[in-house]
Amino acid sequence: MSSANGAYTPVAARRTFSRPLQPETTRVPYTPTPTTGPVPNPPNPEKSKRDWPQPVRHYVQRAFAPENSLHGISRVEMEKKLKQIISDSAESNTLLTVPWETLPLPQQMIYNEREKAINSPANLPLGNDLSTLSMQDTNLKSTITPKKRKSTDWEPLASDHESTPPWRSTNSRNVFEERISYPDKRPRHDISGKGSSKSHYNLDNRKKRFENGQPTLLSPQPFSSTKAPSPSPEVDQGPVIGRCQDLEKRYLRLTSAPNPDTVRPLVVLEKTLEHLKKKWKKEKNYGYICDQFKSLRQDLTVQHIKTEFTVNVYEIHARIALEKGDLGEYNQCQTQLRALYSQNLGGHPTEFKAYRILYFLHTCNRTDMNDVLADLTPAEKENSAVNHALDARSALALGNYHKFFQLYLETPEMGPYLMDMFVARERLAALSNICKSYKPDVKLRFLTEELGFESDDESARFVCDYNGQTFLEERNDGVRLLTGKALGFFEDAKETAFKRVDIKGQI
Repeated sequence: MSSANGAYTPVAARRTFSRPLQPETTRVPYTPTPTTGPVPNPPNPEKSKRDWPQPVRHYVQRAFAPENSLHGISRVEMEKKLKQIISDSAESNTLLTVPWETLPLPQQMIYNEREKAINSPANLPLGNDLSTLSMQDTNLKSTITPKKRKSTDWEPLASDHESTPPWRSTNSRNVFEERISYPDKRPRHDISGKGSSKSHYNLDNRKKRFENGQPTLLSPQPFSSTKAPSPSPEVDQGPVIGRCQDLEKRYLRLTSAPNPDTVRPLVVLEKTLEHLKKKWKKEKNYGYICDQFKSLRQDLTVQHIKTEFTVNVYEIHARIALEKGDLGEYNQCQTQLRALYSQNLGGHPTEFKAYRILYFLHTCNRTDMNDVLADLTPAEKENSAVNHALDARSALALGNYHKFFQLYLETPEMGPYLMDMFVARERLAALSNICKSYKPDVKLRFLTEELGFESDDESARFVCDYNGQTFLEERNDGVRLLTGKALGFFEDAKETAFKRVDIKGQI
């Protein structure tokens, strides 16, 4: 076959298993055409890994050592500064000449740069007028030159010569607290520490107001003298002894230590109570009487007077508040009476325990109700007022509205004032049950007897007050309530009445 057409190349047939040797002239290496640009040098594998001097290695190890870290300087900032130092030295070929053993660490360099920026004259205000200094500038300067304080005032630092710049503070204190300058005579309290709580801190301040006679408001005093010695703490001088002889005095909330000249002693307070009792019976001005009783209670509190007279004051004020429907003041008195009764100072503890049971029926507070029932003694259960309150609770728990409204008409002492606060709600619940049980209608007289009304007019007025007049129908045998049609209406009214109620002063 001819190879003239160039379709194939003739090859000699192999006669042995060995690889034939080809002449060197048969393969011509390819030589690229030279270009005018520079030819890049092949990469040198020896330059990919640099051999750093041993002093540099020791310097890096000291920079990352935990004992050399500074508060307020993060690891990222330190690494950035360290990379800059080594890169600058490598570019200038001074790796072997730099004294790495004595060279400051990168975190120390960052700290020195910040201190220099703070102390630079450009950051200080011009002139000698201290009124132009802001409170923040004063605090920064006090950080640089700390004044002499007690040993308990100092917080532990990483070293004696280190301080935390204000922009790197990472504690949990409010940032606005750094703008307050505290006077020398009072150490700074950290109310957000792990060993204390804000509530305890506030209670201690309130105690100091009433006992030490010193206000605890943290008023800023940025220009107090830094050389003034720290005075010794004042000794607790006990309760205030009043010197005021006025029978009547307006109630004002205390914002500082009480002044003995405006506090009435016990002898005057006893006369004040008799005066207020006569005035209440004569004028019935609750706003005035409530203000005078709160002032009387305040004078008892600041003088630490806890006697039978104190119990009598709180009991009278609680009864007056109940009579006028002021649950806020009643609850405040009831709370104090519980503490006074625990000290066996006299009074009428069983009467007010019955009021407390009725109050929890009003608020539907089952948890506190269970606590009261667990604390009752056999002797207290024999008391008529407590026994009546327990029967009312049992009737409501069983849904026996017939017995409940009978008890409502027989409530002893001042219990009716408390029951009046939730009897309308229970009447709606009972009326809803009546609409389910009695169809198609019932006489209005039946409602009057079952729901504890005094007359048919009062029961009809109750239905009309809740817009149920369309369900009243007058017939030959009297007025009737169309229970079949009124069921859904009074069910909605009952659900609205039993919504959760938030009462001021609730105990």
